[in-house]
Amino acid sequence: MMIKLALAFILDAIFGDPEWFYHPIRVIGEWISLTEKGLRRIFPSGKTGERLAGVFLVIFVVLPSFGLPALVLFLAGKLHPWLAFALEVFWMYQILAMKCLKTEAMKVYDALAHRDIVLARQRLSWLVGRDTQKLSEEEIVKATVETVAENTTDGVIAPMIFMAIGGAPLGFAYKAVNTLDSMVGYRNDKYRYFGTASARADDVLNFIPARLAGLLMVFAACFCRYDASGAWRCFLRDRNKHLSPNSAQTESACAGALGILLGGVHDYFGKPVEKPVLGDEKREAEPEDIRRAVRLMIAASLFSLILVEIGFAFLLRREGM
Repeated sequence: MMIKLALAFILDAIFGDPEWFYHPIRVIGEWISLTEKGLRRIFPSGKTGERLAGVFLVIFVVLPSFGLPALVLFLAGKLHPWLAFALEVFWMYQILAMKCLKTEAMKVYDALAHRDIVLARQRLSWLVGRDTQKLSEEEIVKATVETVAENTTDGVIAPMIFMAIGGAPLGFAYKAVNTLDSMVGYRNDKYRYFGTASARADDVLNFIPARLAGLLMVFAACFCRYDASGAWRCFLRDRNKHLSPNSAQTESACAGALGILLGGVHDYFGKPVEKPVLGDEKREAEPEDIRRAVRLMIAASLFSLILVEIGFAFLLRREGM
């Protein structure tokens, strides 16, 4: 698994997600939408019915997301071991999102660099769930930095941890939960109860990876020659302030490393949502902070890979003894 993960990481760093290639996560997203419609027809509306339907949604999405890849890899291994090896490396590469996250964040940066705030708002809307039509330049920068920091966990570090444990099948299962949370894990009227199980499942799976990612981002701040002491201070002070138990782990470290404030009031679906303020406002956020956040994300991801590889080597050595 060590070699597969390293190869997948390299492939993602080089190629990212080509726009012309149909991504398997899109299949999971379409299955979620289809399953949601079916469950809403079966279960009654209301708190109890919607929460129960949400539990079945998680089951009906996660089980095939794990089982189908596992079955295909098993059959591929029967044909030839190298076929299964190549297929799993390819799937693991698709599950990682480091290059994609960098590319999409830099699209926002490029729009700001060309003073096209309308285009920057549009490109940001592809990354976040909040309303972007009225955001100022500084708010666009902060939203992009928050997205890069938060997705360092669920786009790179958490998938690596789960794939190190259970290969591509467990990686797909994790991404299924993560996609469920991004699609139905909202606190609005439509998903307040229906999305509860998805949101809780995502919280549980990301609990350890998010904290590891936060620590690695502090270490990355030192490596990138940003404010490592500020990253550590804000991580310790602000990491549990968020509405989510996991989001602020990396966001607080990133805010401290850059010396800016993150969080505050944001509009979601036309309604204001107040998030706790993270970090220390040593200066105003600027477009260059997007590039800095991307560097932190890449460095933290690389350190995570090294840590996973060292852990695997240690376990293999113990088994050999």
